[in-house]
Amino acid sequence: MTDRKTELAANLAKVEERIAAACAAAGRKREEVTLIVVTKTYPASDVRILSGLGVRQVAENRDQDAAPKVAECVDLPLSWHFVGQLQTNKVRSVVGYADLVQSVDRSRLVEALSREAVRAGREVGCLLQVALDAGASERGERGGVAPGGIEELGDLVAGSPGLRLDGLMTVAPLTGEYAGRQRAAFDRLMDLSTDLRRAHPAANMVSAGMSADLEEAVAAGATHVRVGTAVLGVRPRLG
Repeated sequence: MTDRKTELAANLAKVEERIAAACAAAGRKREEVTLIVVTKTYPASDVRILSGLGVRQVAENRDQDAAPKVAECVDLPLSWHFVGQLQTNKVRSVVGYADLVQSVDRSRLVEALSREAVRAGREVGCLLQVALDAGASERGERGGVAPGGIEELGDLVAGSPGLRLDGLMTVAPLTGEYAGRQRAAFDRLMDLSTDLRRAHPAANMVSAGMSADLEEAVAAGATHVRVGTAVLGVRPRLG
């Protein structure tokens, strides 16, 4: 094995142990939690190694990095998630490769995604990004819809051609009442998921938790965790 493959295999094994232990502590089955490896800023060669190690779900947050990387990895059995804030002028490109967009947070974006999904003849899964640091009608610092806007936006996604409403996503906020309280933030997301599923029972995906707080997310009930640094290492500086 190459040094990089050895390193990634060891990191992946440690993350797997953490997820398994968190599931056991929460009384959950290991298969209830899906690992998404966030490969942003890392090369296609790393994605190829991860695929060989059994990773099937990967995530990117910048289209200009993701599009060429996906093209290099088109032969691999991967599902691609887009997790970054998405500008409408990048939607056509993202719809070309993303199986699921986790950062849906406004009606204009929904309309653009629907239009391009229909044009491409694809069905794109959507998660509503929830901003737990937002006020009643504001967006969060890192994007996201306020909890009060979930119902309306969810109905819009569910009724839009080419789109599938899969559930909710959040990033533990750095400000507001949930700052430094990851477990409370993820518990709140689970409550919001319960509310959403009353109208949309199939929208049962809950994406929460990253390298530093995946245990809290699993304890709260997250179905997917997004892990980058713990698998790939500290990100190289850009520029």
